[in-house]
Amino acid sequence: MILYIASTNPGKIKEFREAAQESGVTVEPLPGMRSLPACVEDGRTFEANARKKALHYSRCVNGLLLADDSGISVDALGGAPGVYSARFAGPNATDQQNNQLLLKRLREVQARASEQTLHPSPASRSAQYICVIALAERGRILTTTEGQGKGQILESPRGSGGFGYDPLFYFPPLGKTYAELSPEAKFGVSHRGEAFRKLLGFLATHSKTK
Repeated sequence: MILYIASTNPGKIKEFREAAQESGVTVEPLPGMRSLPACVEDGRTFEANARKKALHYSRCVNGLLLADDSGISVDALGGAPGVYSARFAGPNATDQQNNQLLLKRLREVQARASEQTLHPSPASRSAQYICVIALAERGRILTTTEGQGKGQILESPRGSGGFGYDPLFYFPPLGKTYAELSPEAKFGVSHRGEAFRKLLGFLATHSKTK
């Protein structure tokens, strides 16, 4: 079974491809996606954006297509950057610029807390990575799945793997950031891995009923 993915993010495509290898599913980038009219991702939730992308791009291919929207939600920032994770520091921001802005915002929160009390407690650095996947076929949504990974934001990056906010996202059960984990270990515990395993479960059941 071929499953097309509406993404131009090489890190994301690589993760999905590797995770699908033992499932009998082959993940392929949507052919010619860069030349297609872009989907406007103006949804207010991860699910809304995932569904929009899946509906938009599934009309451009014969077969099943997945689109995901994912990002990080930091408690001390009221859930930001959320759906703006990829463009937190601007429309064409790099991962490094987004990470630097996130740390700056957390330092500002801590500074405000220090001004308001003589004995400030450290600002909460708890955060959740969230991923929603939408599966569509010819402009029709078949299902959506969601995964979450809970952790903390470090004060400085660690590790050279992964992408996005992975160098800052510390996963307590393994004592490492996502960027310090092997691709297999990361996908085994990550938000994207959880959402994708749920999708593979749906595909396995769906294919049997056809």
